Amino acid sequence: MDKIEKVREKVKALLGSDNSGHGMDHSERVLRLSLQFAEAESANTEVVSMAALLHDVDDYKLFGEESAKNLTNAKTILDDCGVDEDTKNQVVEAIETIGYSKRLQGITPITIEAKIVSDADMCDGMGIIGVLRSYQYNIAHGGEFFNKDIFPVLDMSAEEYKTKKDGTVVTHLFEKILKLKDLMLTDAGRKEATKRHGYMVDFLYHFFEEENVPEWAEYLTNYLK
Repeated sequence: MDKIEKVREKVKALLGSDNSGHGMDHSERVLRLSLQFAEAESANTEVVSMAALLHDVDDYKLFGEESAKNLTNAKTILDDCGVDEDTKNQVVEAIETIGYSKRLQGITPITIEAKIVSDADMCDGMGIIGVLRSYQYNIAHGGEFFNKDIFPVLDMSAEEYKTKKDGTVVTHLFEKILKLKDLMLTDAGRKEATKRHGYMVDFLYHFFEEENVPEWAEYLTNYLK
């Protein structure tokens, strides 16, 4: 078994039972997209693969702030799988810069490998899969899909974003997901994100029509301007 496969097995043990949209299926999709982007961007596929698989194993929403700060699980897995120090450092440095909340703090990936995994991770938050993942996360935390009386809170700080409790799947799409297209860092990511962004916009217009809430369709039109 090669080192990437060993890492995959360790990640599967940690995330296999997750039902919040951050499980192994998400990691596998991010890996697949990352490798697709890596080919287009001529990046180190070993670093990309490991960073893609490990990017959520210390997510603060799943494992708490201490784990997120120290990347405890990622470092343990890399050591347990015998990954050399140089590769380990590159993977850790990439993971340290990946995530929407990091971007709100002004932290942006620097290496091409980190940019690729960041773009792939955000792309998996978009499109039809993105809507389903947002629904999965919200339902797991007792939320609802849509409430015509609850509108988005835009331009939140990193702290406000992390501590916000109320809201719906639809408000989350406005507060975060529809912004991801403009956060892409690679040409390959921008191309994929533009396509997925369009799917979400179409979905929302159809949804608001079926819900008979023209005020929300108008809100979306103004939001996109």
